[in-house]
Amino acid sequence: MRIIIVGGGKVGYFLAERLARTHYVSLVEKDKTITDAMPENRNMLIINGDGCQTDILIQAGVKDADVVAAVTGKDEDNLVICQIAKDIFKVKRTVARVNDPKNERIFFQLGVDIAIDSTAIIAKIIEEEVSLEDMINLCAFKKGQLSLVRIDLPEDAPIVKKKMKELNLPAEAVIVAVLRKEHLIVPDSEFVFQQGDEVVALTKIEDEGDILNALIGRL
Repeated sequence: MRIIIVGGGKVGYFLAERLARTHYVSLVEKDKTITDAMPENRNMLIINGDGCQTDILIQAGVKDADVVAAVTGKDEDNLVICQIAKDIFKVKRTVARVNDPKNERIFFQLGVDIAIDSTAIIAKIIEEEVSLEDMINLCAFKKGQLSLVRIDLPEDAPIVKKKMKELNLPAEAVIVAVLRKEHLIVPDSEFVFQQGDEVVALTKIEDEGDILNALIGRL
């Protein structure tokens, strides 16, 4: 996969370094002092330039890119970069870092495929660690219409010891996987749920309450 990452700060560089182990990665950063300080990495093309400019994106290989990820510290730049990649170069997937949580919906409305709100991610980590919520929203996509959620089954969950085919899920929701201790299970219709199972489901945003009620009996 060919990936362009725009933004060479700590987030962008470590993201690029990790992805470069198995993918073709170009990293674009407009601050020359930052690019000059980057260690050499023969698996990564480092470009000094403004990712909001088409000629710089072309230099980075945008015409053949599968993904463009804009992770600068400026939401305006991240949005522009994703729009250029999507509208001009027809890149299949765009990912943007959202620095101000209030902008997340705007990003989806303007065509960004995945908008990552770092504030929300930190909040979800805290929620998971202290068990404040029954359901953890792992990510949203399709312009905010769908969400991937994780629900831990308590002892009194109504589906414990029941089969998959007995569930009354929302019409357009699907159980993607079940994590049982160290095992990942793709459940079939005869699968039986157990206490402590971690259920990963795909659902419409507006059906999150219904799927939570179906699985653990709580709204």
